[in-house]
Amino acid sequence: MVFKCNSFGLFGIDSYPVEVEASVSRGMAAFEIVGLPDTAVKESRDRVRDAFCNSGFEFPVSRITVNLAPADTKKEGALYDLPIFVAIMKAAGILKANTDDCAFLGELGLSGEVRSVNGILPMTIEAKKTGIKNLFVPAANAFEGAVIEGINVYPVRTVNELYDHLRKKTPLNPAKPRIIKNDTAHLPDFAQVKGQYEAKRALEVAAAGGHNVLLIGPPGSGKSMLAKRLVSILPDMTMDETIETTKIHSIAGILPEGVSLVSSRPFRSPHHTVSYVSMSGGGGGSNIKPGEISLANNGVLFLDELPEFGRKTMEILRQPLEDGTVTISRANGKYTYPCNFMLIAAMNPCPCGYFTHPTRDCICTPNQVRRYLNRISGPLLDRFDIQIEVPPVDFDDLSRKFRYEPSADIKKRVNNARDIQNERYKDSATTCNAGVTEGEFEKFFKLDADASELMKSVFEKMELSARGYTRIVKVARTIADLDGCDNIKVEHIAEAAQYRSLDRKYWNRT
Repeated sequence: MVFKCNSFGLFGIDSYPVEVEASVSRGMAAFEIVGLPDTAVKESRDRVRDAFCNSGFEFPVSRITVNLAPADTKKEGALYDLPIFVAIMKAAGILKANTDDCAFLGELGLSGEVRSVNGILPMTIEAKKTGIKNLFVPAANAFEGAVIEGINVYPVRTVNELYDHLRKKTPLNPAKPRIIKNDTAHLPDFAQVKGQYEAKRALEVAAAGGHNVLLIGPPGSGKSMLAKRLVSILPDMTMDETIETTKIHSIAGILPEGVSLVSSRPFRSPHHTVSYVSMSGGGGGSNIKPGEISLANNGVLFLDELPEFGRKTMEILRQPLEDGTVTISRANGKYTYPCNFMLIAAMNPCPCGYFTHPTRDCICTPNQVRRYLNRISGPLLDRFDIQIEVPPVDFDDLSRKFRYEPSADIKKRVNNARDIQNERYKDSATTCNAGVTEGEFEKFFKLDADASELMKSVFEKMELSARGYTRIVKVARTIADLDGCDNIKVEHIAEAAQYRSLDRKYWNRT
């Protein structure tokens, strides 16, 4: 007789139901797992058998066949150990319990311990959609799944605990979510940055509108220091953003143990030796892992020493920056991950770092400077809404005993600007000015007569592309929001245009 048990699998950021069927029949003793299992799933035979024996149960000496349906989808990982264990227990007559409204996830140790697995949150969401009432997961993952209301998520430490619960001998208690409030006190603060008023203002504008930023300056001027403090002034994540970000971190296996949700915006800073696959996502097997651009979703991706990154790695960013998603094609299907991030990049103006420095001489030849700057392609450079120069900090700023504006005060202005944008885009999927669509651009981004005339002059003198034009207007709209203005005025266009001038100062000079 065939006994069934519910479980789930992962396909990209989404989950799908998996039915685990077990048959214990007469014949030569054998244990087979079918349904396109990968190596980790096939090795479940040994883990399940030893978990049986070492937990005090008698493993059936029969012909055992386990099928993972749907059979045409490759199953990957050790998360099917626990449902296979339960299905065999039922098929062998050891466990007599109704598990129709239950689902099971977890890796087994040889002693019967239930170990953590990745992707519990998306699988819990799918379990609720399919009508599952009780979900049994490893105790280390229980807080993660417990954030979803309408489903009981039970923490399981050993198979004996599960066995006693299903027999109603020693019931388990459903897990309760452990929500950690967003605490920015531990984040680096802008009050620690001496001077650099223009750069701080540019990052405030970027945070208010979700704009990409390129920081150019000599070594030691504070580019990395500024970028690392951007998260401290970004608005708090909404619940939808929190769930989406947590799903990605859960699938990647980087969600801290005992944490239910990612409460603060991610800040990812990969080394310049990162491969293009690690940046975009991919890898072997059927479950394609999210890359750095997806792990930075709803947060910041910081690329320090931008020209040192590989050309292919940098060019991969172009399409995700426009679409907010990345699609990875493989033989078994297409995987789409969200990657709605702010790109912050920092770079020196030349190999030695002192091109255009006010006091130090640059030792690079014009050809060296040109080759260095041209590692950044025009299309990628065009996607930076804000380009800001970070000059050396003078002695007076460094030695001054002065309390600079803290991140908390800047964040208040950012939140006010975001509230204006949330009201403006309440009937659409847009969340900030940087993500405005073409149709919304014409509707919401209105320039007064003087601002329109100045924008025309800027467009002609700077020889802007169509993208460059829309980016300046979007930044101007954000500056207007910070000022609480309904329409975009001359001063807003003037400031926004200043943030697009560095490519002319550096690239055109070479």
